[in-house]
Amino acid sequence: MSFKLFYYIKRFGYNALPQSFFDRNYKRLMEFEKQCDPAKLDARISYYIKLKEPFKLEGDTQSIGTFRRTKGSDYYLDLKDFLHYFPDEACFLYHFGDNTVFRAIPTLIKARKISGINENSILFKLNKKRHFHWVNDSKSFSEKKNALVWRGGAYQKLRRDFVERFYDHPKCEVGQTNNPAENVSWQKQFMSKEAQLEYKFIFCPEGNDVSTNLKWAMSSNSICFMPKPRYETWFMEGLLKPGIHYVELKSDYSDLEEKIDYYSTHIEEAETIIANAHEHVAQFQNQDLERLLSIKVLERYFELSGQL
Repeated sequence: MSFKLFYYIKRFGYNALPQSFFDRNYKRLMEFEKQCDPAKLDARISYYIKLKEPFKLEGDTQSIGTFRRTKGSDYYLDLKDFLHYFPDEACFLYHFGDNTVFRAIPTLIKARKISGINENSILFKLNKKRHFHWVNDSKSFSEKKNALVWRGGAYQKLRRDFVERFYDHPKCEVGQTNNPAENVSWQKQFMSKEAQLEYKFIFCPEGNDVSTNLKWAMSSNSICFMPKPRYETWFMEGLLKPGIHYVELKSDYSDLEEKIDYYSTHIEEAETIIANAHEHVAQFQNQDLERLLSIKVLERYFELSGQL
């Protein structure tokens, strides 16, 4: 049996468990909540769902009792896992995918724009199989190569401009892995996370929305290099500060070589950024806390919409 098949059998099997299992789990998580810092817990809930005033759900709403998979098993399962804790008649709006457009009515989504009006975009931990990965990096920053690494699809202008410019730069090991492969010099072979961890600096560009590799890169002993993020997810990218959690690049990448040279020699500053990145990542590594927060975000959504 393939890993992928086993994974989905396990995930769908979880959702077939009797309601008594979820009732017991809810009680256990409510006991766990007593151990949590109420202020920190509320800060995260309020980050994901910014709305404070009651609202009315309108339009093509979905009830929990009739919620079925239409496309995107990962998105569906990530949301379905937590709908068991609420009444079947409760309704909600959701969007699966990378679309970050303005929402007129509060909607559960994966990503939203950091700037502008985004209160109706309710962040939920969706597509976590793709985005929420961590690494155990045994190599210290000082032991790594003084170069920047990246592999990924270069389908957006930000990524394309970068890889065309730096694919043969002596201080970079970067290339696109577009599929189908393109007959261009910057099309390169796939590179594993383990191989990328040999480098001091990891490029973390946004794509259709957030950077896919940002989360595991921030859990490593390398430093993330990227332009200022424009989108945010459950990972709270909007709280990341340049020079504190990552190294910010100009939008035209004109300072890339300067930043590589600086942090290659200022080891203590680099290690402080890495420590701060680890501290941010640690917020998402307690599975009971992540489950509790997922329930609490939905709970507030249903309360504000007058359904609880």
